[in-house]
Amino acid sequence: MTNPQQEGAHTGPIKSPQQVLLAGFFSFVVPIFVIIALVTFVVSGDKPAPSGANAEKAKAERLQKVGMVEIRNANRPLRTGEEVFKGQCAACHATGAAGAPKFGDAAAWAPRIATGFDALVHSALKGKGAMAPQGGGDFNDTEIARGVAYMANAAGGNFTEPAPPAAGDAAAK
Repeated sequence: MTNPQQEGAHTGPIKSPQQVLLAGFFSFVVPIFVIIALVTFVVSGDKPAPSGANAEKAKAERLQKVGMVEIRNANRPLRTGEEVFKGQCAACHATGAAGAPKFGDAAAWAPRIATGFDALVHSALKGKGAMAPQGGGDFNDTEIARGVAYMANAAGGNFTEPAPPAAGDAAAK
């Protein structure tokens, strides 16, 4: 025995072929026309034609290169350890962010200083723990080493600030 109320519950809202065609039209064709109308509206704007100097500027902007090459002055004087610390290291080492040893904290720096200057510089250049690699940024490797010496010496280390590489060494790199 079937209940007449249950049989009616299994039928859909579309009951004729005409309703199928209308549903198909409104669900596929109308959205396409709406999209075309929106694209036409966005693209068609009152864009005055550039003239004179503005035309040259507009053309140069359209034809500009995607990438650019930055040539750094290799002959600039090396920055001191303090300048490197303020420019690169202070963001984390002044506050102790992400577990970085604070500037001047001898207890935190002692085990690191014990590993030696070369190990500290290697960690700074290649990265360690939460610290990202510092090599290849705004400072060259010698400047990063100067910053390491500055921070370690402030915490009780006794490292000499690296001297600028000789002209022959710079040409070899």
